[in-house]
Amino acid sequence: MPSSPLHAPVLDWYETHARELPWRAPDASPWAVLVSEVMLQQTPVARVLPVYLAWLERWPTPAALAADSPGNAVRMWGRLGYPRRALRLHAAAGAVTAHHGGQVPSSYADLLALPGVGSYTAAAVASFAFGGRHAVLDTNVRRVLARSVAGAEHPAPHLSTAERASADSVVPDDAAAAARWAVAVMELGALVCTARDPRCGDCPVADRCSWRAAGRPRYDGPRRRPQGFAGTDRQVRGLIMAALRESGGPVPVASLEPLCSDADQRERALAGLIEDGLAVQQPDGRLTLPGSAAVPPAAARG
Repeated sequence: MPSSPLHAPVLDWYETHARELPWRAPDASPWAVLVSEVMLQQTPVARVLPVYLAWLERWPTPAALAADSPGNAVRMWGRLGYPRRALRLHAAAGAVTAHHGGQVPSSYADLLALPGVGSYTAAAVASFAFGGRHAVLDTNVRRVLARSVAGAEHPAPHLSTAERASADSVVPDDAAAAARWAVAVMELGALVCTARDPRCGDCPVADRCSWRAAGRPRYDGPRRRPQGFAGTDRQVRGLIMAALRESGGPVPVASLEPLCSDADQRERALAGLIEDGLAVQQPDGRLTLPGSAAVPPAAARG
């Protein structure tokens, strides 16, 4: 049974307030959970939902995705951002198909060994898909625990060994309760214990929150620098990727010039995409998504 005074109120709150999301459905496959966790990294639920549903309709199993091209995975990724995640999912699908009989493995170690799967994603899939006992530490969970346990408004920018040990100590001993706890704390951070303007009046553990008891002191530790977007290389990379996704074939490099007037920045962004494997420069100089067949130029066809 749960032993922390936080467990019962958080778990009871989740029973009433949990959002109905397809990857939480009882029949959601481990593959569906893995896809959702990769898509949800730094991306809001509302943006993920339509892409997630289309992705699983096209590739309901790892083997289905592995049999398709990485370029099609990038194209289906659309405008979710950070398209390298599409390549990582494609690589993970290949590894699952080749080494695990097409079934997403259940152990944390095997999940962590998949291409592109880090400690958070491995813990999340092992917990949410297989009911394993793990501390699942995304931004929302870290914030809830920082406030309720450590008495800090926000967690430190980087996860420390001490913070992980503290989170581990709060996980219920029972595996089933632990898996429920992991998603419940995550939901509490997403809906109530938000980064800005937390709704302490609606929080099930407000009466035992260390941060609230201390008078809600302002965070005074190191801060993450806000990341701009307009005018950055990341924005130019996104414009180039959109052109490649929407094209019916290879794209001439010259056609990218209207996307960015700064030639150095445009070339730098393109070089980064090629280095990351998100774009491929064909022998004739034109660009395609990875795994896409190059169409011979008109002069060569004639």
